Amino acid sequence: MQTEAFQQDLEPALALPGLRAAFDARRPHAHAALRDWLASNDPRVRAFRRSLEREDDLAPAAAIVQHLREGASDIVVLGTGGSSLGAQAIAQLSFWGTPGASAARATPRLHMFDNLDGHTFRHFLSSVDLRTTRFHVVSKSGGTAEPLLQMLAAIAAIEAAGEGKWLKDHFSGEAEPGRNPVRVLLEDMGSPVLAHDPGLGGRYAAFSTVGLVPAMLSGVDARAFRDAGRRACAAAAAGDVTAADGAALAVAAHDAGLSQQVMWNYADRLERFAKWWRQLWAESLGKSGHGTTPVDALGPVDQHSQLQLYLDGPADKLFTLISLPRTQTLAASSTWAGKAGLAAFAGRDLSDVTHAQALATAESLRRGGRPVRRLNLRHGLDEKALAALMVHFILETLVAARLLNVDPFGQPAVEDGKKLTMQYLEDGR
Repeated sequence: MQTEAFQQDLEPALALPGLRAAFDARRPHAHAALRDWLASNDPRVRAFRRSLEREDDLAPAAAIVQHLREGASDIVVLGTGGSSLGAQAIAQLSFWGTPGASAARATPRLHMFDNLDGHTFRHFLSSVDLRTTRFHVVSKSGGTAEPLLQMLAAIAAIEAAGEGKWLKDHFSGEAEPGRNPVRVLLEDMGSPVLAHDPGLGGRYAAFSTVGLVPAMLSGVDARAFRDAGRRACAAAAAGDVTAADGAALAVAAHDAGLSQQVMWNYADRLERFAKWWRQLWAESLGKSGHGTTPVDALGPVDQHSQLQLYLDGPADKLFTLISLPRTQTLAASSTWAGKAGLAAFAGRDLSDVTHAQALATAESLRRGGRPVRRLNLRHGLDEKALAALMVHFILETLVAARLLNVDPFGQPAVEDGKKLTMQYLEDGR
């Protein structure tokens, strides 16, 4: 099965007899579920489609980007979960968040804090010039504890640095319309604030300004990214069943007793994409005793830390390997490879080696009786490919939810922890 951006190969997984039978049983229902979701009037699905189709939000997003960049040395995006992971996945197209990013640190430097650790944030604030540091705060509800606390700490640090009367120049954000803490703070400062679509869940929000503002800040073509997502969704509506077949395989694995699903990406720039998918899959499907545990892996490095377990440990996992085509990157020295007796490496491009490793890992897993799905990017990794992958996995998740008879929106089990956190803070614990 082949889309515009990638080819999906399910055959290595379906070679296992039990999985083939379960897949065949689930597949017709998956195709019907995909058609239903794409035509659905559910306001939460309509909000996702709206995030792909609208264009009126691009100019306000560009204005926010200009506001943040003005005189800035560093720009900080504060958000957690769905308010950050999709944005990180898109920004990583420009090598943000990869080891290579430190080799060429563009100004302004982009930072995304999605985890609340006071030691880390204090170290950061003490290491930058607060006069030229800007903050973009994202919270759908406007009341998420982590970015709010970081925002308040940043305000205190800026005021202590003597910049209090210019707070409006240091901040911007995004939250739902109405009276909520993020919006109150930003409007009181006089800082610009975008309106988060109230119907759009965070983990489905990558194609909205939640993802597009950090995309613009990192140099990614936000319009091309959204356009590609719209085309991928339109292709599914026109009969591309790739996402439905992927969901049928994933749920068949669940039926067969496989409790984990491993996404193994062979590209540094897909590392945050896997973390975005991990939240999408876990929060959408982990309900009423259903779901499989999503695990992210990065190749080839995790061949040296996880493959032993995956090949020789419990046979309880479905593997999805995503790889790029061979391209010209860097060639190994033929002269020095010859001196070291490494004839197989002489003149070989680094991409050749990674490509061979991805093939070898997939084949080793198949020979070991582990079910493997392969997604091969056809033209490399860019805005079009990433958007197609994100739409694919959103649709795959929605279809899987229908097959498992769970609601893919909301995360009710998480709310108890949030309430207890606030209670403990109020009690002084």
